[in-house]
Amino acid sequence: MPQSRNGFIQRLARLSLCAGVAMVPMAVQAAEDDPWESINRPIFRFNDLVDTYTLKPIAQGYQFIAPQFVEDGVHNFFNNIGDVGNLANNVLQAKPHAAGVDTARLIVNTTFGLLGFVDVGTRMGLQRSDEDFGQTLGYWGVGSGPYVVLPLFGPSTVRDTFAKYPDSYTTPWRYVDHVPTRNSALGVNLIDTRASLLSAERLVTGDKYTFIRNAYLQNREFKVKDGQVEDDF
Repeated sequence: MPQSRNGFIQRLARLSLCAGVAMVPMAVQAAEDDPWESINRPIFRFNDLVDTYTLKPIAQGYQFIAPQFVEDGVHNFFNNIGDVGNLANNVLQAKPHAAGVDTARLIVNTTFGLLGFVDVGTRMGLQRSDEDFGQTLGYWGVGSGPYVVLPLFGPSTVRDTFAKYPDSYTTPWRYVDHVPTRNSALGVNLIDTRASLLSAERLVTGDKYTFIRNAYLQNREFKVKDGQVEDDF
């Protein structure tokens, strides 16, 4: 009996050692990607608190009240505006085919799609891009830099943070002088974006901060490399 117990303890010790060794690369990678975690976590908690008591309830109420066709129309409208940024960044990334698709989408959705409320382009086989200046910088070899959590804006990197300013030039809000109109449009866009993320919350497991950080970084790498990423394993 003692020998059996000793054997079990030895096997358990070996398994624990193997698990610890396997976790070392993950811990090292996390330290490299997120050296400012001690600052990021409090900001994340603040953002999560604001979201829990303001944005999320408003988004849930919006989904409860608005008919599905209204939600789809509003979402399509803001996507159509976003295609301007997609076009600009595809041009900057020297992707003529993608830029041509963006141009065609803007034309058909703005005209036949009633200012974008109906996504005619997708029905015609013109698939939407998802580009921004952060991806453009990454495309030309600019590193992402450390992971950062921005107050109210959420997950980002140093590269993506600086890229937000050039991206603002491709949005119409920058050129709207009427403050109530501009703020109302920004508010509706924010609510639409938050509502579109409600269903994704069911995917969050374990430590929420770590899950969102890893998901964000992996998603950004996937987008910058246009899906040509190597499996870590």
